[in-house]
Amino acid sequence: MSYNWSDKTILIAEDVDVNFLFLEKILQETEVNIIRAINGKEAIDIYRNNQKINLILMDIRMPEIDGFDATKEIKKINMNVPIIVQTAFNIENGKILGKESGCDDYIVKPININKLIAIIYKYI
Repeated sequence: MSYNWSDKTILIAEDVDVNFLFLEKILQETEVNIIRAINGKEAIDIYRNNQKINLILMDIRMPEIDGFDATKEIKKINMNVPIIVQTAFNIENGKILGKESGCDDYIVKPININKLIAIIYKYI
């Protein structure tokens, strides 16, 4: 199944280049517009200045401000923007920590491509 999300924008908060490039490659076929933040502080600033972003993929472990704290700050700006946490934590910890921080969903690394697309589809 193919998706055309050319009218949507996703913010990917990911400090590791290879992880970002992987996500970018997966999403390339959907034609979604992608903006990158390399740390939590930048993710907050980018969202504050561009609230037309439709969804955020948020890595948890990032410099300056981690993904959980960045999520909390972004949700203060707009509690309705969907934020999907990318985590290497086990599933139960990911669920608990994600919900406590205000994340809408999570995906465990290594990322399953079909699962990621399904989660994004659910929110946009």
